[in-house]
Amino acid sequence: MALKAIALIPARGGSKRIPNKNLRTLAGKPCIQYTIECAVEAGLPRIIVSTDSPEILEIAQNCGAEAPFLRPKELAEDHVPDFPVVEHCLDFLEQKEGWIPDVLIFLRPTMPLR
Repeated sequence: MALKAIALIPARGGSKRIPNKNLRTLAGKPCIQYTIECAVEAGLPRIIVSTDSPEILEIAQNCGAEAPFLRPKELAEDHVPDFPVVEHCLDFLEQKEGWIPDVLIFLRPTMPLR
């Protein structure tokens, strides 16, 4: 039996140090696009972007990722750790699709050179 796996890319719209850093262009592409392309090339069956930004959501979908929800604002603050973001995604998938992955790969979009 094949494992059910997802890549989860957390990409919030706000940033105090570098505004819209996930949308910043690097060599002609938005920064987040590199992470999505890496996950696609790795053959991951589901690539989900968790974001609070409609603009990031649109770019994610255009690059081949799923963005099935907008992350609540309370989970998109500077002080929010990773676990509540992961939990929100997993809860969404279970409640809306009845789907629970066996493996979750957490890919930060601010590390485009993998």
